[in-house]
Amino acid sequence: MFTDIQLEKREINQYSPLALAFLGDCIYEKSVREKILLEANRPVGQLHQLTIKRVCAAFQSKAVDVISPLLTDEEMDVLKRGRNATGTTVPKNSSAIEYRRATSLECLFGYLHLKGEYERIDELFNTIWEIAI
Repeated sequence: MFTDIQLEKREINQYSPLALAFLGDCIYEKSVREKILLEANRPVGQLHQLTIKRVCAAFQSKAVDVISPLLTDEEMDVLKRGRNATGTTVPKNSSAIEYRRATSLECLFGYLHLKGEYERIDELFNTIWEIAI
């Protein structure tokens, strides 16, 4: 279970975008795994394959396009901050652009988690979930 956290914006902004993405990756993937598990009781191999499809950089990059029109100015700033973060590696199965956009999504999820905006995370996640695979 996640700890209820509610930091101030100025406190959260002390973390690097990559640190926020580090946390956001966990928050996002937990949501994916939970949703898949609750849909049906499946063998673990199927659960894993279904999860991979929604946590890969290509899918997360598409998710950015879907939620961008729904974001507040503050959320859009966080997204841009995450996108512009300088990571050193790019997974072999995605482009640098997809990876940066995926990082921006994870940064946003980490930011919202630290702010204690769990309903907003659910709202954005549910919108992302509707994307066809």
